[in-house]
Amino acid sequence: MAAIVAYVIWGMLPLFFRLVHHVDPVEIVTQRVLWSLLLIVTLLAARRGLGPLISALRDRRLIMPLAGSALMIAINWLTYVWAVNDGHVVATSLGYFLNPLVNVALGVLVLKEKLRRPQMLAIVVAAVGVAILAAAALTTLWISLTLAISFAFYALLRKITPVAPMTGLGVETLLLTPPAIAYLIWEAGHGGVSFGQDAGTTALLVISGAVTTVPLVLFAMAAQRLPMATLGILQYLAPMLQFFCGVVLFGETLSHGQMLSFGLIWIALILFATDGVRMARRNRVATV
Repeated sequence: MAAIVAYVIWGMLPLFFRLVHHVDPVEIVTQRVLWSLLLIVTLLAARRGLGPLISALRDRRLIMPLAGSALMIAINWLTYVWAVNDGHVVATSLGYFLNPLVNVALGVLVLKEKLRRPQMLAIVVAAVGVAILAAAALTTLWISLTLAISFAFYALLRKITPVAPMTGLGVETLLLTPPAIAYLIWEAGHGGVSFGQDAGTTALLVISGAVTTVPLVLFAMAAQRLPMATLGILQYLAPMLQFFCGVVLFGETLSHGQMLSFGLIWIALILFATDGVRMARRNRVATV
């Protein structure tokens, strides 16, 4: 349930970021970082969790992988916000359609997870779809690949790092805070920041903290408890909603190559999901 709620929130984010399309994408990300930090510290203080946060900051075994995950999520946020505000919602949805394939690949290569034949077939079909897209949408392919790879490595780092979800997110946000503040100071001296210019924009930038924190905490909870392959399948919820936003709500058009590519990736999803349901039923029968 944590994973499902997180992915639904992420799937509807294009609607939120279109409301702040007039704000510089980098400022949006820096505001997300700062307001997320305030929310996280407040929640940790309420739960008496500031002690573990301080301990994690002092633990070299934790700080290095969390610095890596902070870098990955920052790259992901910047790419996503820029792409949505520049009218490439379909490209972002493809990135998150591809991300589960990268999750599965990392699960096999790094975590030594095993794949069943239907899962392997699904990956091959989806890989063909990616190859077609590479030929049909070269100008936006970098957006899709950047989103897919950065979030897959974020998920991997959070999965292998033994830290509580909220504590880990707190460390990541603290590590991103100095560059966020530095950018806002620089921007204030080069044209001014959007925060504070009008009540609507200011409120939305404040809300971006909750929009950022809630799904990431839920995702971190799920990442520690689910296999990478299962996590990858559930993630298709987000790009399906993003695809709907891009095509139906924002009027983006699809080329023939993109339609064929998406079709193959959806077939791969059906194969993967059907196999997952079959195995879940078999496991339930075996435990009765």
